[in-house]
Amino acid sequence: MNLTVVTEDKKKQWWEWHKKNRQVWELFQRFTFEAINSGKKNYSHWAIIQRIRWETDIVTKGDSFKISNDWIAYYARYFHHKYPEHKGFFKTKPLKHERGNHAVIQEKEEENRLKAEQRYNNN
Repeated sequence: MNLTVVTEDKKKQWWEWHKKNRQVWELFQRFTFEAINSGKKNYSHWAIIQRIRWETDIVTKGDSFKISNDWIAYYARYFHHKYPEHKGFFKTKPLKHERGNHAVIQEKEEENRLKAEQRYNNN
């Protein structure tokens, strides 16, 4: 199975989760527009999700649920898709399948280099 297939499967999993948890999208939009209306030109989609986690876990007293970190990038991209006039509000990086195999190889090489450096420093 190649990386593109794995990533497409993950996107489908996110979409299924998204359809079952619409309140996350409602809050994501609300908090993002609050940031935009406050004058922010850019903001962190991770911060928006953290606020949603806070609101749903601490402020409200409904059923708790977990938002996977794997879904955060998809929410930022979906926001840009739904509101093209705000494209770029969130700084997004290409997903692994968008970077191609070369980037994956580079990541693995860097990971191996760091492990070797740690072993060297521990001796």
